[in-house]
Amino acid sequence: VMNDIITTMFNKKFMEELFKPQELYSKKALRTVYDRLAHASIMRLNQASMDKLYDLMTMAFKYQVLLCPRPKDILLVTFNHLDAIKDFIRDSPGILNQVDETFRQLIEVYGGLSAGEFQLIRQTLLLFFQDMHIRVSIFLKDKVQNSNGRFVLPISGPVPWGTEVPGLIRMYNRNGDEVKRTEFSTDGNYITPQREGSFDLYGDRVLKLGTNMYSVSRQVETHMSGSSKNLASHAKENVAPNPLAKEELNFLARLLGGLDIKKPGGSETGFRLNLFTTDEEEEQAALTRPEELSYKVVNIEATQ
Repeated sequence: VMNDIITTMFNKKFMEELFKPQELYSKKALRTVYDRLAHASIMRLNQASMDKLYDLMTMAFKYQVLLCPRPKDILLVTFNHLDAIKDFIRDSPGILNQVDETFRQLIEVYGGLSAGEFQLIRQTLLLFFQDMHIRVSIFLKDKVQNSNGRFVLPISGPVPWGTEVPGLIRMYNRNGDEVKRTEFSTDGNYITPQREGSFDLYGDRVLKLGTNMYSVSRQVETHMSGSSKNLASHAKENVAPNPLAKEELNFLARLLGGLDIKKPGGSETGFRLNLFTTDEEEEQAALTRPEELSYKVVNIEATQ
């Protein structure tokens, strides 16, 4: 499934179309593209799950763009996305070449832009997302999103690369000579970044925005009963990876690709992904979602 989706996403003609100078896509056009990418494999989602997935994607990306320390870091966020994609298909050289080619195009097209041009890109993206305030549980748990769906901007942490920690005002005369310094206190706890993230094909991006937001263990999940703690400690003792695990997953993937699963509505083959806990919860979400936020799901035959 991942190979099919990534192959479609980084199709040469599609990438050439994206890199052409053009106006920003409308929300409806973006949703259509997203629907087609999500259904580029044998996986199928119904409207409620598709809506939830789209909401999560848009709000996660809005959060990443909003919290970029400097406009140029949008490129590092994109590189983090591509690095994660490359991990999915590291055993498929053909698809990996497609992603690497997109990497090179990004470096060629955007690597030499000025700070002002990146600021214009950032403002354009935020204008696109400014009316979207959908609450996401993981952001609410981490207190980076308020109950009204607006994000909380931190007043502490590393300052943008190339800038200084706030707290000092310098005054100069007409000749450009420094004549006076005044210090002031700040409410935040700022630090100077150790190094700039890498803009090369391979390297340490430093910036964590755009990496897997589910990979961080959260305090809210660490409160366990005694039996749960025993299970967790027992699990830690068995950390050695099972050498057959990869083969089992590959076998499962082959089964999924070859099984004919009859859908209730017809003879189409595939499997269904449900992003809700139960089918009833998914049906309820579909009924309660405002009509203006819902879009028709576009099903695509992956072999065509």
